[in-house]
This record gives sequence, structure tokens and C-alpha cells, in this order.
Amino acid sequence: MSELKTIPALVLHRVKASADREAFSYPQEHGWKHVTWRQFGERVREAAMGLRALGLQNEERVAIFSGTRFDWIVADMGVLCGGGATTTIYPSTKPEDAAYIIQDSGTVFVIAEGEEHVKKLTDQRAQLPNVKKVITFDGKATSDGWVMTWDELLAKGRGASQEEYEKIAGSVKPDSLSVLIYTSGTTGKPKGVELTHDSWVYEAEAIEQLNILREDDLQFLWLPLSHSFGKVLEVVQMKIGFKTAVDGRVDKIVPNLSGVKPTFVAAVPRIFEKAYNGILSKAKAGGDLKFKIFQWALGVGKEVSKVKQAHQSVGGFLGLKYALAKKLALHKVTDDLFGGRLRYFVSGSAPLARELAEFFHACDVLILEGYGLTESSAFSFVNRPDSFKFGTVGQPAPGTQLKIAEDGEILIKGRGIMRGYRNQPDATKEALKDGWLCTGDIGQVDAQGILKITDRKKDLIKTSGGKYVAPQEIEGRFKTICPYASEVVVHGNNRNFCTALVALSEADLTKWARENGVPGGYADIVKDAKTHALIKPYFDQLNATLSSYESIKKFAILPRELTEKDGDLTPSLKVKRKAVEAKYKELLDGFYAGSVADAA
Repeated sequence: MSELKTIPALVLHRVKASADREAFSYPQEHGWKHVTWRQFGERVREAAMGLRALGLQNEERVAIFSGTRFDWIVADMGVLCGGGATTTIYPSTKPEDAAYIIQDSGTVFVIAEGEEHVKKLTDQRAQLPNVKKVITFDGKATSDGWVMTWDELLAKGRGASQEEYEKIAGSVKPDSLSVLIYTSGTTGKPKGVELTHDSWVYEAEAIEQLNILREDDLQFLWLPLSHSFGKVLEVVQMKIGFKTAVDGRVDKIVPNLSGVKPTFVAAVPRIFEKAYNGILSKAKAGGDLKFKIFQWALGVGKEVSKVKQAHQSVGGFLGLKYALAKKLALHKVTDDLFGGRLRYFVSGSAPLARELAEFFHACDVLILEGYGLTESSAFSFVNRPDSFKFGTVGQPAPGTQLKIAEDGEILIKGRGIMRGYRNQPDATKEALKDGWLCTGDIGQVDAQGILKITDRKKDLIKTSGGKYVAPQEIEGRFKTICPYASEVVVHGNNRNFCTALVALSEADLTKWARENGVPGGYADIVKDAKTHALIKPYFDQLNATLSSYESIKKFAILPRELTEKDGDLTPSLKVKRKAVEAKYKELLDGFYAGSVADAA
């Protein structure tokens, strides 16, 4: 095992080993700022020693309340190299929820992005008696000294000696607390997941052992660093030493991909769904001839995909056709959209529809689906570039053990597993049994040890007829069929048939409405009979692939898209099923009015 057993050890080693190599780039007003590992190391030291000057002690918590940006990474590594532990808070978190996380975690300092986040904290100051100081990246200092700027913090640490810094960093132990990540959850108060330095070092070692990332790679990082998926990407960079371009603005993802030209990117399924719909819309907008060429090229790509999925080489006449297909149409996806250097995407956080993976693979874009939980430090399974199987999450990471319980629940064990939930011994006991993490997910393992997730244990629908329905599978399938769908929620627990609520993409729907003479704004368009008639055939197509008890008998189009801001989605863009069902309870109940067999 490596002698680098903590995150500070990884950071110090990487800075020395790759001092003059580029480490990061991030957007400025004009172009991108490029940072070497030496420059990054100096900034981390300043942050660490600035916090120590403020009184930070080993394992004391420092919360980061910010969106993804280069400063987030410096702050996180500064906290850890300064001996502290990080508490992560999503930038969209409401003031009262942020206060709960800060108090429950025992946080003593908070690093806040800007004035919006500082205000959330000052509004809750009476509920934050343990917070000694707020440090803000972009905001202003306050006259009473409770809020100071990021630059002021760095200045405090600038004169500290390298020897003293390395002594503090070296005092961190593998079993020391490194991070508290509060699960966003789909219901109830979030739980603080306690993860040690060893958990993340294990993650980095396992990824390095797989040999799927290289020092000469370029990552584009936009994922929330408040989330464990983003955190593992941050730590593995310290281990392997590749470059990362950082920009957390979701609306900039597509332009950044074509401009940055990354070799790998991690994303969530919603990004691929949006890209898929965008690709099809653009192909159709080019006119009948161009769309027919695209369809032909896609058909050739699908033939090639089948050959590659069987892990065979593509040659002969099919190879010639494929070369032509790429030249005529598919290059617009690989080169124009994704920058031309992409080796693969990694998808996680929620299930990826197999149809999406196969569509992009036909376009010569490989998506490797993986799986893990916050409680397992994010990465526990992943498909490999040379042994992928669509519709699955691949084999376990080296060192992770897998077991399927009698009821189908996935159980995992290994160094990446949390030590527990903070201040919640009962919840910890329920989640960890004899060292095994009870994931709450249902799955199957094939003869090659490849795992397929079939659904969430708590999300399974049981109809009043006693039949079990896996809603996520149906929802994912519908979103690949219907180009207008933003989200869909399948409903039917304790009911005698299944129904669905559909949120449509406002941009795509309003464009269709203009072209088809449907007047009014979005709220008017979704009520129009033409819109219902537009969507119904997609449900008919879906139902043709489902058993009778799974099929969607009725559906309604929601008056707006589902958003995190309105409490419909988690920060990682998963639907809060119960929250949405509660919000539209009257609408759902109306589906079953007069249904004698309804058991609701």
C-alpha cells in the first residue's frame, strides 16, 4: 500500500513531484487562468496557516458554503492540510437548513461564496453560537470582524514557515475525520456522513489501480464539490496528477466542453438527457435531408456499437461505412459538441437509461456508468473502458466487497465505507451491519460479477393488486422516448394502476408551440389539448414495452418544470418523489376518482 495515507500527504507529494506542471485552470473575465502545482501548493499553505492563525485545531470543522470553483478546492485542501475537517454545504441550501448543518456538525468557521451566502449566515447568526468567523470568497468584510475576506485569510497565512505547515499536515492520521457530507436526501433532515482520510485515499488508490485515468488527462469539473461524486474527483487528481479545468456553472457546460476539449468528464444522467434532446433537435432543424443523413449515420453507429459491446473489432465494409458516418454527421457530436479529445464520460449519482448510453456510443461517445453512495465515498463500482456493459454499473472497485441480501438489497464493504452518521447512532446501526453498508438499492449480479441496479428499495411501487413496479426504470425509458420530457414521476403505490406526472422542457415546448400555432406562455401551452395530444403517443410507445400492471393508464402535464429551488429536486438533480407527490396530491387523487378498486 502507498505510504501516502492521508489527503495532506497526497497534496504535499503532488506539489513536490509536479511543481511546474499545470494543475488547474478556471475562467476569468477574458479567457482562462492557468495554475501550476507549485502555485496551487502555495495557495493551499496560505489557506491552511491562515485558518491555524484564526485558531483552527485538528479535526475542527470548517464549512464550505459555495458553488464549484477553483477557490473551493484550495479552501478544502487548506482545511485538511491545516489539520481540520470540511463540512460541505450546497450553495442553494436555505438559511435555516445551512444553520442546522453548521450546528449539527460542530463547525467553527464558515467559508461562504458571496454576499448572498453571507446574508444567509448573518440572518441565522443567533442560531450559530459556535461560529467564530465567516470567510467570504467574493463578499465584503463586516465592521464587527465576524465576516472577513478570503484575501485577508490568505494574507494571515502567507508568512508562515513551510516547516511548520508540513508539521501540521503531517499530524493528520488516516483515521482522522476528513469531511462531513450531509446527504441531501429526498425526505427529512439530512444526515451528516463522517468520512475519514483513509476513505478518500482508498478511493484514489482504487481508481489509480484501474488505470482508467492518466497523468496526461484533462478533466472538466463542474459537479458540485459539496457532493461526494465531486469530492472523489478532487482527491484522485491529487493522487494521479492530471489537469483539471474548473467551472461550476451548469449553463456553461456545453460551451466549456467544446472549448476546453477535455479527455474525461464526470456527469449526472440529466446532462446526457439534455444533450440527447439537443442533438436530435439540432439534427431535425437542419432540414429533411440532413436529418435523414444523421439517421443513417446513427444507424451505422448502432451497428458498430453492437460489435464493440461484444468486444470485437470493427473492420471491413462496416468500418468503411462508419468512417463515412463520422465524417458526414457523427463528428458534430464528438468534435463540435464535446471537443474532439474525449475518451469517455463517467456517469453516476442516478440511473442512466441504457438507451442513452447506446445512443451516445453509436455517436462514438462512451459513457461509463458507475455507482456509489455518499456513505461509501462515492465510488464503489464502475464500468471499465475495455469491459463495459450498458445498463449496469460495472464491477466493484478493487478492495470493495459486494453481497446481495435475500430481499435483493445491495450490501457493500471496504475502506471507503463511512464510520457513521454524526450524532445519529440509531441511523448508523441501521445502515451498518457487521461492517456491511446497507445501500437501500436493489440489484442483481451476473456471472462476471457485474452489478445491475434495478431500483431503490424504498421507491418500489406496490400496486393494490400486489404487483411490484420499479418506477425509475420506467421514468428513464420515457425520457429517452419523449424529446420534450424534462422529468417524469411514475405514481401507483397502493393504487390499482400506475399514472404519471410529466414536466416538459420549457425551451423545447415553447419552440414547438410557436411552430404549431399554440398561443400563450408556457403555463397556457401545457393546458392546450394539442400539447396533450403531442405527448400521448410517447406514452403509447412506452406502454407497448411494459407489462399491463406497469403501464401508464393516465398522465398529466405539470404547469412548470421541476427545480431544486422549488424543492422538487435534490442538488444532484434527483427527483424528490414524495415531495412532488405531496405537492400534486389533488391532481394524483383525481386520476383514481371513481375507481372502486383503488386502495389509497
